[in-house]
Amino acid sequence: MQVLTALSTTAATEDALEEACRDIAAGLAGRSADLAFVFFSSDHSDSAALIVSRIRERLHPTVLLGCSAESVIGGAQEVEGRPALCLWVGHLPGATLTPFHLEYVEAGDGVRITGWPDTMPGLEHTPSFLVLAEPFTTAPAEAFLEDLATRYPGAAAIGGMASGAQEPGANRLLFNDTVVDSGMVGVAVTGAVGIRTVVSQGCRQIGDRFMITQADQNVIHELSGKPALDRLREVFSLLSPAEQRQAERALHLGIVIDEHKDQFERGDFLIRNLVGVDQNTGSLAVADYVRVGQTVQFQIRDVASASEDLRALLTGERAAPSAGTPIGALLFSCNGRGQRFFRTPHHDVTAVREQLGGIPVGGFFAMGEIGPVGGNNFLHGYTASIALFCKND
Repeated sequence: MQVLTALSTTAATEDALEEACRDIAAGLAGRSADLAFVFFSSDHSDSAALIVSRIRERLHPTVLLGCSAESVIGGAQEVEGRPALCLWVGHLPGATLTPFHLEYVEAGDGVRITGWPDTMPGLEHTPSFLVLAEPFTTAPAEAFLEDLATRYPGAAAIGGMASGAQEPGANRLLFNDTVVDSGMVGVAVTGAVGIRTVVSQGCRQIGDRFMITQADQNVIHELSGKPALDRLREVFSLLSPAEQRQAERALHLGIVIDEHKDQFERGDFLIRNLVGVDQNTGSLAVADYVRVGQTVQFQIRDVASASEDLRALLTGERAAPSAGTPIGALLFSCNGRGQRFFRTPHHDVTAVREQLGGIPVGGFFAMGEIGPVGGNNFLHGYTASIALFCKND
């Protein structure tokens, strides 16, 4: 069992493909390419058909998936805003791979997900799902997550939204031997390879926890019996001047996922943006639906907390008993991370490789990241979502 990655920063697509395919073929040394992902900057989008044909011709992958991206991750690098193509290949004997291309269809009561193949694995196989989506044609992304939860309760989904374009029809998704510009492509993985997930939301709690006592859809009117804005002011007043400046730039709300826990720690909160304040009513608008009775806590995202959170989660995965040996990873980082946030290059991929022994990593900077928190799958922002491929020891 083996994972290989090859990164090319050559601007000419044909040359980039030749470089990447040559490196992967040499590493495989005749072994099968069972699962392949390719992530490419928008410079290569017009040559997506060539990318498909050349990879299939040279490596003959059983399943090939990929997408265009604003920035590409490969090896030990995060290539931001420049031409790049990363080829990620897994030789995964004993794994069963079921690819799918899903489309959103308008229905009278919302949207319907179509395209699930008849060959999907049964519930008893507990599949893991790796997904790439076109953001303009898979809205709301939560519709897929709800459909998946109905079909496969408890199954983990991890992936990202293509980020190579700013308008419908301009992103590219690769699905085996075809290029598509809409919907979602992915693969259900079962069998000999284990996939573990790490989702780093990169925030730290501030102030006390509160219960939502009055709310309507995504608007919180009261927290623990007082106007929500008053509670926020209470928390803000207790922060240091430096923390207050951070809160003014990057204040979020953490929503407890499992209310039955005795304590709430890292990973117990779903982080959501605060998107509006009504000074007249004292209400706060959140980028998600909320309900009365939920426990919440204000959160700050900054460089230190984001870095510490990612490394702590990876350290926990490395030390997990009976978890299997990681042989490679797919990394889906928010396009709001990278150098513009950390002020240093290659932050997320460096953390993964340092904490997990230099394993091969491929991925891209996404326009939204998918991953499980507290046993449920969500669409995130400002997150690093990681799929760890593990060989069962």
